[in-house]
Amino acid sequence: MARRPTNPTPEPDFEERIVDIDVEDEMKNAFLEYSVSVIHARALPDARDGLKPVHRRILYSMSELGLRPDRGHVKSSRVVGDVMGKYHPHGDTAIYDSLVRLAQPFAMRLPLVDGHGNFGSLDDGPAAARYTEARMAAPAMLMVTGLDENTVDFVPNYDDQLLQPGVLPAAYPNLLVNGTTGIAVGMATSMPPHNLVEVIGAARHLIAHPNATLDDLMKFVPGPDLPGGGRIVGLEGIRDAYLTGRGTFRTRASVRIEKTSARRQGLVVTELPYLVGPEKVIEKISDLVRGKKLEGIAAVKDLSDRHHGMQIVIEIKNGFNPEAVLEKLYRLTPMEDSFGINNVALVDGTPQTMGLKELLRVYVDFRIDVVRRRCEYRLGRKRDRLHLVEGLLIAIVDIDEVIQVIRTSDDVGIARERLRTVFDLSEAQANYILELQLRRLTKFSQIELETEKDELLKAIEELEALLADEKALHRLVSAELADVAKKHGTPRRTVLLESSGTPSTAATPLEIADDPCWVLLSSTGLLARTTTADPVPTTGGRAKHDAIVGAVATTARGQLGVITTRGRILRLSALELPTLPPTNDAPNLSGGAPLAAYVDLGSGEEPLTLTSLDPDSPGLALGTAQGVVKRLNTDHPSGRTEWEAIALKEGDSVVGAADLVTGEEDLVFITSDAQLLRFSAAGVRPQGRTAGGVAGIKVAAGQRVTFFGALDPSAENIVVTASGSSDALPGTEPGSLKVTPFAEYPTKGRATGGVRSHRFLKGEDVLVLAWAGPAEGRASAANGVALELPAAEGRRDGSGTPAKAHIAAIGAVRPRG
Repeated sequence: MARRPTNPTPEPDFEERIVDIDVEDEMKNAFLEYSVSVIHARALPDARDGLKPVHRRILYSMSELGLRPDRGHVKSSRVVGDVMGKYHPHGDTAIYDSLVRLAQPFAMRLPLVDGHGNFGSLDDGPAAARYTEARMAAPAMLMVTGLDENTVDFVPNYDDQLLQPGVLPAAYPNLLVNGTTGIAVGMATSMPPHNLVEVIGAARHLIAHPNATLDDLMKFVPGPDLPGGGRIVGLEGIRDAYLTGRGTFRTRASVRIEKTSARRQGLVVTELPYLVGPEKVIEKISDLVRGKKLEGIAAVKDLSDRHHGMQIVIEIKNGFNPEAVLEKLYRLTPMEDSFGINNVALVDGTPQTMGLKELLRVYVDFRIDVVRRRCEYRLGRKRDRLHLVEGLLIAIVDIDEVIQVIRTSDDVGIARERLRTVFDLSEAQANYILELQLRRLTKFSQIELETEKDELLKAIEELEALLADEKALHRLVSAELADVAKKHGTPRRTVLLESSGTPSTAATPLEIADDPCWVLLSSTGLLARTTTADPVPTTGGRAKHDAIVGAVATTARGQLGVITTRGRILRLSALELPTLPPTNDAPNLSGGAPLAAYVDLGSGEEPLTLTSLDPDSPGLALGTAQGVVKRLNTDHPSGRTEWEAIALKEGDSVVGAADLVTGEEDLVFITSDAQLLRFSAAGVRPQGRTAGGVAGIKVAAGQRVTFFGALDPSAENIVVTASGSSDALPGTEPGSLKVTPFAEYPTKGRATGGVRSHRFLKGEDVLVLAWAGPAEGRASAANGVALELPAAEGRRDGSGTPAKAHIAAIGAVRPRG
């Protein structure tokens, strides 16, 4: 057992030193240093070579290791170790992930690394670095060629032991060709790949025409060219990005319709949007089918392989239109995706957002400087060699005397000085003669030297003329770019489509006539469109199913919106909706499609009605449960599928909405305590989308608005109210029903409490249902079965009579307008 020492060594007495610092200043400085480090050393590419530091160091290290395309592959872990040990002060995982991306053909339009082994796919990650091998691809040689000719500046590595290039010479505009993504502190970059031939064509045009406009350059670069092909739909966002550096475009999968079996047709997907994998698409389709949000699909099969490429087969059920199913797939799955362009890159160490012309200008100026420095370096080498050759020719002419001088000298230093004195040579010439081999003393060697001198003089003259003529230098840069495009260029893979979905090079005729029609929404959430401009014939019969709670006059290829209880407007296309067969009766929406198949609603969010997106309409009126009214302008945003129509307060929701036809309609509120307020819509000032509305009706404490709508005061309208007990479960009691002419209710001022619309009987304390609209109103039960309404004979403040059945909803037979 060890014994404790009797006299332990005392602890050293350190002098206490405490430095007071301001925590706020320290945090600011630390955060600033961190953000600058992330921006410059990790996240953003250089606008000249289009590389982040880690990518640049990988290519430089592979070049130093001699891993050229004509050499064998080496283990990726060897490259990662060399980069980490010499140049990159970060972990091996970050380096290997960057190496993998340089080798992935689905991520890079022109891969810079030739990978051997499993470098991953769109759905799976790569194998570990010890299992894969790599070497430089042919385009990577274009990035490093000229490093040994003083074309770029070298900077110290992280420990000041080695030098590394601050930028690569880059013989082509890599930033535009391969694109990039990165997230820094307070900024990010996202640039799509482009076609090499197109980008070089634009760069050459800019060299020849420095004042070229964006339209001139877009004749060469009409849009991105993604590695996986696909289709880009809508070119407006691309032009915005090329002009300002920011924009958005939509990418679509390439799909063809084929017969997959003797009885069925199917959709064959051959190309997907950028960086979208087949497993992601298949999983999303399966979830939508299981959730009954997508109909018409029988099966999905992934038949992709290395020999035939991507091939996803989607079988369509009999009786469904493949084109309609395809449109739903575009809308609901990653088969259509958005790409946000944010052209942020470092220019002289400063992050800048640049358009197409600015990006090309930075590269062209850089490449001209690289070629100029290369020419200056070569000119210096030629002059040095000419100087040595001239000295050697002098020595060969008097070789005997040269030998005599050397033999009679005591050492090399004396021989050097005597040669310089006797033959009037420079120190470099004298050293070169002292190192001369005897075999160079033949007459043939003298002839070679004379020939070499003539060639050197000619080369020097050409280089001097090139450096003296700026236009000639520009022509050389342009010619070299043309050679790169010719050797490494490939055809365009991505098809560019206009916003309408037709190719920009050809016009596609419309297959469906844009005839007038009505789009209808039932109380049970079914959508459909009619084949005529009138949803109900003037000789129409009785309704057999459901009540119409929303109706919009539009065309077969028109757009409309769905208004929800959260105050959102969701865009719909009439072309996607099922068509009701012509009938002499009121339309039967049992043949419609569920709204959930076209829009995604949040938890607790319910559809209210439909609205027109016509910019020339007088607007839209909305009412909320807390009594707020808003008249919305018709500045509906184009290109968006959903947007907010009103800024709701916490706990509030929209209970009703109606399109205005003249702007002189009466707005009607009915509250749960049976108060009705009627006032003119002209007294409500229209507001923009972000506004929260104004006071509509004064709601008593504990009460809420049950109904809101807009009525034509010149038409024959009715008010339907049904009372009941707040303690009863919803839908269990029919309640007391009353139908009253709307004319019995007087007009009051906005923001008042209104007048009583229903007198409660014993045991009743709430309106379970309220509705105001045309006298041709129709009611329906919860299952959609049509119910009869009694005659409009009730008094304004009278009580109701027991209803025969519970009414779930009431709608108009013939919409206004």
